[in-house]
Amino acid sequence: MTFLKKLAAAALVGAASIGLSGCATGLPAKVTRFQAMPAPQGQSFYVVPGQGRAQGGGLEFSQYAALVAQQLQAQGYTQAASPNQATMIVQLGYTVDNGTERRVVDPIGPRGYDPFYRGFYSPYGRFGSRFDPRFGVYYGRPYYSRFGYYGSYRSPFYYGWDDPFWYGGASVREYTEYKSELDLDIRRRVDNQQLFDGRAQARSTTDNTQVLVPNLIQAMFTGFPGRNGETIKITVPAQKR
Repeated sequence: MTFLKKLAAAALVGAASIGLSGCATGLPAKVTRFQAMPAPQGQSFYVVPGQGRAQGGGLEFSQYAALVAQQLQAQGYTQAASPNQATMIVQLGYTVDNGTERRVVDPIGPRGYDPFYRGFYSPYGRFGSRFDPRFGVYYGRPYYSRFGYYGSYRSPFYYGWDDPFWYGGASVREYTEYKSELDLDIRRRVDNQQLFDGRAQARSTTDNTQVLVPNLIQAMFTGFPGRNGETIKITVPAQKR
């Protein structure tokens, strides 16, 4: 494909991305799972608070425990009425750190945008928020999600897991990076034998647990229980508005 054909294709994708702006990138998470989970054969479970912000339980923990219960029920396990009646005890913990201030220098600079380098919904470029008259296309990273509109370059998950730069805007960008983690430990109640040990981690520019924890739970249960000892990267897809 010639350069002009690539440019035309990129322009079409850029225009189409405006119609796709109701979709958004999700939360990239790194998930590690060790497991010896039994196949569902009538086993029951009960979710209890783990470490971090889950300690002590409470209303917020109950909300996330309900999400974990829904996931386990979808796998074929049964929720018990109390820990003493459960076959398995599920310990749920989660943390979000206090954040680290970051300062990143964009090597391109505010006047050097390359629509084929800074992509959004395109193999050649990520378009959607600003119009470049030189190429007749839009570029940038608008963000919409079920949690609201964060504006161009304002996705709370924009930094992602391995994204080295916040593209666009000024050549120097300062932001706060938060590291979040969700831990899930499942043990057989009768002898405390561990059946599952999972950890989901993410980096983002939000410390809102009501946003982060549900996404980390979804990442943890994607392909559950997973391969024993495997670490994978999972991006929780954002929902359409």
